[in-house]
Amino acid sequence: MLKVAILDDYQNVSQQFVDLKKLSGKYEIKIFSEPFQNEQEVIENLKNFEALLVMRERTPITENVINNLKKLKFIITSGMRNKAIDLNAADKRKIIVSGTEINSNPTCELTWALILGLARNLKPEIDNMFQGYWQTTIGVELKGKILGLIGLGKVGSQVAKIGKAFGMQVMAWSENLDLNKCKELNVLPSSKEDLIRNSDFISIHVQGGDRYKDCFTLKEFDIMKKNAFLINTSRGPIVNEDDLIIALSTNVIAGAGVDVYEKEPLPSEHKLRFIPNALLLPHIGYVTAENYSIFYSQMIDNLEACVSGKPKRIIEK
Repeated sequence: MLKVAILDDYQNVSQQFVDLKKLSGKYEIKIFSEPFQNEQEVIENLKNFEALLVMRERTPITENVINNLKKLKFIITSGMRNKAIDLNAADKRKIIVSGTEINSNPTCELTWALILGLARNLKPEIDNMFQGYWQTTIGVELKGKILGLIGLGKVGSQVAKIGKAFGMQVMAWSENLDLNKCKELNVLPSSKEDLIRNSDFISIHVQGGDRYKDCFTLKEFDIMKKNAFLINTSRGPIVNEDDLIIALSTNVIAGAGVDVYEKEPLPSEHKLRFIPNALLLPHIGYVTAENYSIFYSQMIDNLEACVSGKPKRIIEK
């Protein structure tokens, strides 16, 4: 039987979305619910598997990993883009890489949960309610504020529309900003510096990778308004984490809403966890019942297609 590894099932929920028992006669399936600590651990645990079902970018499938998994034939990821998979290395080994559909609206929705949570001080107010206190902070309104978007793609465009509905002014910048889309959405195109300098809320919606790595450092934080907020639901390395900690700890900016990190899961003793003006979530932008249903059902569908010699939803290098 084909040996299949389901990786990164941190919540042990994969079996809630697909009936793996029906596949037991065809595949030998093992579920990994804990993150691997290093690359060698990945190789050691996965060396006998022929197919990997991976959740987003939780486990890097690097060139070294691919070259050391001698039996590997198929890599199936949730979503159609996964920068943690070395597609060139997979192509050299003739390993088929495929993906699934994904709903983008949950990330937009979570972005607004963070924006509203920061604007109305929900973290301290909720904590204080459980301590017996009443009305301990003063929030700010969104109407009339400036929302700066780093990226105006699928998610950024959704966020822009909601910002407009709240009566916000919306600006956008990216290295490949679509001016026609700006016009369509009534969004003001901007330089990066002007956006950072003028925005009350800055929300990041560009892809990860080298192009936008360390897009926000102390240099950027220093030119933000002192009462401005940063929201990142995109990828952790876009924001320099050490510099973010300094900016928050010294009140260079008012606060940050963060769902993505340099290292995930975020270590339990990480300094960010102890900063009061950081509103933190455990990378749940895409974690919904609807998305998981799509992910796991289509992963199995892809697996069956690969085994039958008719792979679908192939991700090209």
